[in-house]
Amino acid sequence: MSQIVYKRAETDEELRQILNLQHANIKLSLASEAMKTEGFVSVKHTFDVLKRMNSACPHIIVKHEEKVIGYALCMLNAFRNDVPTLIPMFDYMDGIIASKNLSELHYLIMGQTCIDKAYRKQGIFKKLYHFFKDELKSDFDAVVTEVNSKNIRSLQAHLAVGFNTLDVHTEAGEDWELIIWKWI
Repeated sequence: MSQIVYKRAETDEELRQILNLQHANIKLSLASEAMKTEGFVSVKHTFDVLKRMNSACPHIIVKHEEKVIGYALCMLNAFRNDVPTLIPMFDYMDGIIASKNLSELHYLIMGQTCIDKAYRKQGIFKKLYHFFKDELKSDFDAVVTEVNSKNIRSLQAHLAVGFNTLDVHTEAGEDWELIIWKWI
């Protein structure tokens, strides 16, 4: 069996494969039972934004036989206005970070993470995040993200890796958990 490789995204083809995996797991295209058992992603990125984000801080990907089977998107604060659906998250997060006295942290946003359905329950998610941390801990103190409260599978996986809940809030009729993984 060929090896699974964890690395930073380097090519347009890898970025296209990220978008293909994202499309296959986007909330709008999944049945409610699949969302409950398999999890889902909530945001659809454009190739242009994904590529610009990758140029600023290369995404973390998992590959098997040249196929991207998982990803963790690196999103710097500079891109906060480039994905309109995430602007409310950034605005809300700013207030929570300040109220929790975390403003001094140099943190990165987890733009989204996903593992191909055929490769789940093999420890890849956890290894992906630990590779993410190893690659980025010299530049950042923490990673922050938001998980839809209905996405129980994703939330449990993030908490198992080491994330802690900062706050729970409602945005556009959906409940969200703002979570952080501190590396210092």
